[in-house]
Amino acid sequence: MANKKKKKAPSNSIAQNRKVRHDYTIEDTFEAGLALEGWEVKSLRENRVQMSESYVFVRNNELWWFGGHITPLLSASTHIETDQFRNRKLLMHRKQIDRLIGQVERKGYTLVPISLFWKNGRAKLEIGLAKGKKEHDKRADDKSRDWKREQSRILKHNR
Repeated sequence: MANKKKKKAPSNSIAQNRKVRHDYTIEDTFEAGLALEGWEVKSLRENRVQMSESYVFVRNNELWWFGGHITPLLSASTHIETDQFRNRKLLMHRKQIDRLIGQVERKGYTLVPISLFWKNGRAKLEIGLAKGKKEHDKRADDKSRDWKREQSRILKHNR
């Protein structure tokens, strides 16, 4: 009887912005496509992206991803100029964009990138409609998280 190794399903996740959930309260999430160049897609396949200091902004009724750092591969073509920090256009339906612009301009929300992932062979960016947390909110969240962790330890110990 031969040992058959189970193959792991490839993860669809490319990158996560973990700090976002600590700094913001996410009200709603949306999925947006990205207008990328060929070398950027190849770099994303190698997980050579950083999105910790990035954000989404509105310009000319369009959404743009700013501050996302995609490092080019060393084998990138020599006749292409690579700009690691360029602004990348987000692709969404017009109604969704108009709704998000209204929320940002009228109600004081912020658009933040949450994660970057693959869907049907295309790179997608999950963006969140968020409000910034105050320092006391962050402390309260830390306390509640610590208390839940302590509760689970107590319950595990009492079994």
